[in-house]
Amino acid sequence: MTFKAPITIASAVLALSPTLAPADMILGSWNVRQLGWDNGKEVEKVAHVAQSMDLIALQELMDKSALEELVAHLESTTGEAWGAMASHSLGEGERYREHYGFVWRLSEVEYAEGAVVFLDHDDVFAREPYSAMFRDRETGQELALANLHVIYGDSVSERAREVEALADYWGWLEEVYPDTPRVLAGDFNLEPEHEAWGPLRSAGASPALNRVATTLAHETGVYRHLYDNFWLNPNELSISDTGVIPFPTLLGMNHEEARSRVSDHAPIFLATDGAEIQLYAWPGTDATPSEDVAPSDLSCIDLNESPEGALEGLPHIGPARAELVAEGRPWGSVAALKDIDGLGPVRVADIRESGLLCPLSVAG
Repeated sequence: MTFKAPITIASAVLALSPTLAPADMILGSWNVRQLGWDNGKEVEKVAHVAQSMDLIALQELMDKSALEELVAHLESTTGEAWGAMASHSLGEGERYREHYGFVWRLSEVEYAEGAVVFLDHDDVFAREPYSAMFRDRETGQELALANLHVIYGDSVSERAREVEALADYWGWLEEVYPDTPRVLAGDFNLEPEHEAWGPLRSAGASPALNRVATTLAHETGVYRHLYDNFWLNPNELSISDTGVIPFPTLLGMNHEEARSRVSDHAPIFLATDGAEIQLYAWPGTDATPSEDVAPSDLSCIDLNESPEGALEGLPHIGPARAELVAEGRPWGSVAALKDIDGLGPVRVADIRESGLLCPLSVAG
């Protein structure tokens, strides 16, 4: 993974002339955090980061018009034409609904057929997955790309229920797109080691990303959870690289700025057929070429030692409760967290079972 100098529109247009470049494609997935709301989002910077990928599944698209704005910035930034489409709004109730979106570079990828929202007869998913078939223009390779944002909910068990149902959805994708490689892309709000993934693993799928992290902690340079991922059968695609794009570094932002103005999730990518991703530093930043830029801080969270910002990475722990945890130190047991207002036995169990805690350094 390498940084490149920012491209100009003129140079990008020249790049459209015939070349002998190898056939390849960079597949991406990104939770763009409420894109389309009046929240100060800097869409031009979203596009600047997204230009490194050829086909991107987007989560938390709140308004379809924002997708049009993103495409306009992508075309201005790259000098190339881009395609896009979105699902209808999905979610439980009317207060919080979102769309799934796809954007793709027309010189590399074409939409083939079959865009459809899953008919969830069992009413398992809060936001039913959205899928479509795409084709690599150079190789003719087709893939069925499914876009999914698992509910965060009030407990890990809510997320686990949706993840467990993905095995059936995986089988449904095979029926809808026969003889086509399937890829589940999205924000799953659950680490790939959780036991809820067992049914999908048994069905033949595995995660493309493992020992990395994709969500931005409040501390600059620190990443917490591996929630964003691709699940696929690795024998069905020629995968040459996978990784996480540390976009705050590219844009010269600290994490608080990045979370507010771009997203609290980093985009992930999967390269096929020998593709090599190129990252573009925002003009004026001091980002330098590096081969080790993928965030990989998966250190555990220590109830007695971690800063309050890190404590917020635990289920049900926001800024106020993180302060209470810090004030209550030393903790002799995880069960003692029940003394904090709002942390009953179920929520404490979620914290214990999250797999995020370090062994307690104080006996109790």
